[in-house]
Amino acid sequence: MKFQNVVQRHFQGEFSVKPSLVDTDTLSFFFKRHPSVVSSFEVYSQQYGRVNLSIIIYYEILSGLKHQDANKKLEVFFDFAAQNTVLSLTEEAATIASEYYATLRKQGQPLEDIDLLIAGIALSNNLVLVTHNTKHFERIEGLEIADWTLDFHKRTENADR
Repeated sequence: MKFQNVVQRHFQGEFSVKPSLVDTDTLSFFFKRHPSVVSSFEVYSQQYGRVNLSIIIYYEILSGLKHQDANKKLEVFFDFAAQNTVLSLTEEAATIASEYYATLRKQGQPLEDIDLLIAGIALSNNLVLVTHNTKHFERIEGLEIADWTLDFHKRTENADR
């Protein structure tokens, strides 16, 4: 698919973004006003109205801001979270995460528990994980990943491969 066709479809409202779970690093890029990430959030919000983050990501952002005593940023984050969807850790997500934990450890490629839980939440909710940490998460078979830090042109080229 040519880039011009994708852009044209996007502006005609035909281009769709899959339902997604936004990872901690992508949220950090958003709050730092990374142009491509902000644009992607706008497109996603127009289509779905709300952004999905997990309770694990909520914890990571919250603990990082509290550690920094960043009270103004905390207020901004609380407002953001209230306007969007915070997905819980369910038994299904924990079970999926534990299966990948065992598999990856046996392969000698363990991931941190927190990342496995995020992946489990994405998989159990049939969501694409939006992260800049693609090399890290690509070890999880079946997890679809997107990187909104790439400009629109690069993302559509990669999607065509």
